[in-house]
Amino acid sequence: HTLLVFGDSNSHGSPPIVNPGEYLRFDTAIRWPQVMARALAEHWTVIEEGLPGRTTQFDDPVMGAHMNGQTGLRVALESHGPIDLLVIMLGTNDAKTRFNPTPERIVAGIAGLIDIALSEPMQTRHDGFEILVICPPPVEEVGPIAGEFLGGAAVSAGVAPLLAAHCAARGTAFLDAGTVVDVSGQDGIHLDPDAHQALGLTVARMIDGM
Repeated sequence: HTLLVFGDSNSHGSPPIVNPGEYLRFDTAIRWPQVMARALAEHWTVIEEGLPGRTTQFDDPVMGAHMNGQTGLRVALESHGPIDLLVIMLGTNDAKTRFNPTPERIVAGIAGLIDIALSEPMQTRHDGFEILVICPPPVEEVGPIAGEFLGGAAVSAGVAPLLAAHCAARGTAFLDAGTVVDVSGQDGIHLDPDAHQALGLTVARMIDGM
């Protein structure tokens, strides 16, 4: 079986920010998609498609139009395959102040990604695949780029129940990562190594049960 993880910096493996603008990445021993892959063992091949800064639906005026996940998902689904499972974990960057975020707007962005994934051309291309949507843990307004997320803590905290309801209506699997891990107190956005470990193992168990 083949699994495609489509996400942002937390799926890419970016560590909590200390010096803004510095590019760092956790190695394969730490990143949650790789933790998940080892737990799933020989049954799955895992493809990592994590892009730092990726949003569910916005062309980022600072980081670039390629941060729009609606475009990125089409590229990923047409670059890889056939896949058996798509795991989407996005929404953190949508909580940036410049996107005028609301819980409803973030869920709408993820709904658009689900629409793309469930579309007849994509399902036909891959001979059908399932979807698991992971709601990221809520952000905290701390650390060196907290100014980009003013108001984001309250907004992101309201996403999980709305997204769970939408996934139930669409028939896609759902996991609220906020019930498993918290963001780092260093920057309020990214996951520490222990959180990567916990999330990877939790997702693997969920996939085993699907």
